Amino acid sequence: MRITLPASRPSAKPDPDSPKTLYPVPLYIRRGITVKYDILIENGRVIDGAGNPWFRADVGIVGDRIKAIGILEDATGDRRIDASGLVVSPGFIDIHSHSDYNVLIDPMVQSKVRQGVTTEVVGMCGGSAAPMNAEVRAYREKYMRARLGDDFEFDWSTMGGYMDRVNASGTSFNLVPIVGHGTVRQNVMGYENREPSSSELDEMKELVDGAMVDGAWGMSTGLIYIPGVYSKTDELIELVRVLPKYGGVYFSHIRGEGATLFESVEEAITIGREAGVPVQIAHFKASGKEHWGKTAESLRLVEEGRESGVDVTFDQYPYIASSTGLSSYLPAWVQEGGADKLLERISDPETRAKISTEPTRIAGDWSSVMVSSAKGHTQYEGKMIVEVAEIEGKSEMDTVFDLLIAENAQVSVVSFGISEEDVRRVMASPFGMVGSDGSAVSPEGILGKGKPHPRFYGTFPRVIGHYVREGVLNLQEAVRKMTSAPAQRLGMWDRGIIKEGFKADVTVFDPERVNDEATFVDPHRYASGIPYVIVNGTVVVDGGEHTGALPGRALKKSL
Repeated sequence: MRITLPASRPSAKPDPDSPKTLYPVPLYIRRGITVKYDILIENGRVIDGAGNPWFRADVGIVGDRIKAIGILEDATGDRRIDASGLVVSPGFIDIHSHSDYNVLIDPMVQSKVRQGVTTEVVGMCGGSAAPMNAEVRAYREKYMRARLGDDFEFDWSTMGGYMDRVNASGTSFNLVPIVGHGTVRQNVMGYENREPSSSELDEMKELVDGAMVDGAWGMSTGLIYIPGVYSKTDELIELVRVLPKYGGVYFSHIRGEGATLFESVEEAITIGREAGVPVQIAHFKASGKEHWGKTAESLRLVEEGRESGVDVTFDQYPYIASSTGLSSYLPAWVQEGGADKLLERISDPETRAKISTEPTRIAGDWSSVMVSSAKGHTQYEGKMIVEVAEIEGKSEMDTVFDLLIAENAQVSVVSFGISEEDVRRVMASPFGMVGSDGSAVSPEGILGKGKPHPRFYGTFPRVIGHYVREGVLNLQEAVRKMTSAPAQRLGMWDRGIIKEGFKADVTVFDPERVNDEATFVDPHRYASGIPYVIVNGTVVVDGGEHTGALPGRALKKSL
């Protein structure tokens, strides 16, 4: 399917009776008034982000705001961008990402802004940069060095301190922080597998409240990860009840995406109903071949939830593979107590034998799991666990155990467990948004190590370059899922739409050329077909190249 757009500016008064008339009437024409803008984007086809068809218009920017939209015939600009043949859209909002720490390593966040992302939501899947007490800081110092480097400093404790750190370093996109339930629980209870006492629950509520006061936009859970996996529904409801007075959203990596998919979706909806908050279900999918097709029913559950009055939506990445830490595939009891205890258990022969008899999250199918990052074993990056096991001359489970031990539990993997049919079915739903579930990286430095999931580089271009062209959804709907839909979900009322007075976050792309170039075996490749990206009225990507500008901010939630 080709996305064909006319190449030239229409006349001011198109003839409605002419069969050659292909253009809607412009919003308005300004003649005889010389207006000077900081940036003038000319001759583009504007897709406003609200789901409307494109229209012909120029866009004038002053400072960090969109000042005018229309046929600005006599306008001038300090910087003029000719968008002939290109689409002018709101900057893409990545509703689900994990750049919490990477933004402090490389503030230019290149893999994201080069795919048109101007705002990114972090603190997903229950893990956030803050709050961070001394014990959590020590744990991170020990078990996050492989991906952050030896010189990375954890020099904040609160959400406000983290946001200040981001703003002091500068960033090329805007950052929207969410407080993670798992992080809150770790601060209070460590990695213990039990229910909190009443005083512990109160302490966790205070931490969530403190993060919201500092400007967080909601709370997330990661209910397959420790310590979130140890929490009961009642605990989550009590914590989520902190959010309504701040206008917060409950984001959930649900408790199961395979055998327990339906119960897990229902739990998320129940939490939203009981706590009175909007719900965002993370990376909506059905994992594992035996569960393919279940999205038809899980989507129906979302629709029923909405019909019952719960404001539930979801996000999705456009790939058939997921990515996470290798240790998360082991049974929850093996991980109890954190990485220290996990390493002790998998170093013990008797415990290893016991673990090997129990089902893993992938039902023992290690042929679908690829090593993406192992700092001391780079020769295995890009290889499936079964291949590594054959090379090592070991069983698959022993290979997993030994690799985790050798890498101090810091191994990342990609798992191929989603059907293309499910991806398309979920993408067609009007209740979905686009989220990368990936971090901002670049081909250089420590962030260029390993073979990360290609979604780090290609999520948003892939939706347009593959799924729009294949007819799964139309272009204006794809843009809505990337812009106004996530802005509305967050309660961000001055971004996500090309509208006068809104913040000047703008992505200009070629609908015929935009494409994801990253692959699973060669992921460190920037997307193509996105020549211009503007953040807060500053050009960050110019002619397809990063300008080095850092106009982004850590944004605080305000009512």
